[in-house]
Amino acid sequence: MNYKQAMEYVESLQALGSVPGLDNIINLCEKLGNPQDDLRFLHIAGTNGKGSVSAYLSSVLGSAGYKVGTYNSPTIREYRERICVNGRMISQRVFCELLAQVKEACDVLREEGKAHPTPFEVETALGFLYFKEKKCNYVILECGMGGALDATNLVTTTAVAVFTPISMDHMGFLGETIAAIATQKAGIIKSGCRVVSAQQSEEAAEVIKKVSRQQQIEPVFVENEDASKIHYGLEKQSFLYQGRQKIEISLAGQYQIENALLALKVIDVLRDEGVKIPDRAVEKGFAGARWSGRFEVLGRKPYFVVDGAHNEDGARKLAQSIRFYFTNKKIIYIMGILKDKEYDKIISLTAPFATHIITVKTPDNPRAMDAYELAQAAMVYHGSVTAAGSLEEAVEMSYLLADKDSVIVSFGSLSYLGRMMEILEKRQRKE
Repeated sequence: MNYKQAMEYVESLQALGSVPGLDNIINLCEKLGNPQDDLRFLHIAGTNGKGSVSAYLSSVLGSAGYKVGTYNSPTIREYRERICVNGRMISQRVFCELLAQVKEACDVLREEGKAHPTPFEVETALGFLYFKEKKCNYVILECGMGGALDATNLVTTTAVAVFTPISMDHMGFLGETIAAIATQKAGIIKSGCRVVSAQQSEEAAEVIKKVSRQQQIEPVFVENEDASKIHYGLEKQSFLYQGRQKIEISLAGQYQIENALLALKVIDVLRDEGVKIPDRAVEKGFAGARWSGRFEVLGRKPYFVVDGAHNEDGARKLAQSIRFYFTNKKIIYIMGILKDKEYDKIISLTAPFATHIITVKTPDNPRAMDAYELAQAAMVYHGSVTAAGSLEEAVEMSYLLADKDSVIVSFGSLSYLGRMMEILEKRQRKE
């Protein structure tokens, strides 16, 4: 199997969709020798911020000398980004070799009359195989959706269950209330692990406390006073952690301080458990952490920012950052949203800050909302909206509308931001 054939096989699995539950992944991993049992996990659930927290933890633990696997989704530019060790994605050769093993196991399951694993289950099992092969000390494992019934919840060797802020998303799968969604996400809490959470709404916090204490675990929550002397910026941000350690990060967005504090609290808990993580590794790790597509500045004069705000909480945080960093600026949006998202709430939260809104259809995604349909929805909240025929047209249109002091913000579905970055890079090379 070469890489082209491998990706064709992965693409062919998309028709299987997403099936909540652990039966398929249990069957698949049993056929593969249960590689996950030889690994130690930092398991992350939540609505937004999982990728950034993962990036911080990976960078810090890597700086401390550990071999760290990361499993994230969705990805921005390259499929293999979702499976990395110390920041380097799995090679094409190894990916093909391991996918062949997983495919063989899937074929055996089918012969036994069992269901074929879904694309996410195949990816998850492949990740476990790779992390075992690389002898990772820790694997930072991001839930795909929810927690209790997510394929990643097969694992039983969780060191720390980590919760980013929990808000409304995937209601059709997870429930119609914060408490119901939090209950699903709290399903990753295992006996014997530690539990660390960002600040939560009262409903979500109560669920995390209840489920933790059922397992005789006392959860740890991030506190407001953990950060002082905060300095915000587009290129660099810093704060004093617990009054003693200066932390600098290069990820922009006000919410990145919250994400960094959660990662720091996880590091504190790991240290309590005897894991050696020097202060120098913490400082170096945070300064060097990178996470693409989250309030990321790709151009200047005018500023061009991309952000994966694809749900209500993400839109609220994007609006806060725009208001904070770009007050009194002319702002042009390029907006692409999936039709199964709460697009009306996303638009209502972000529209007040825009001078003009350009809508696009996310390419090659059956869940994408049509640009014209999205424009019609945006017109309810804004008087200047245009539907673009392509991402390239949207970029050119945005630059025509902007001057050097303007700000262009491309946001919404993560699935189109990688293509947007490529278009922008090509345009910049021509200049």
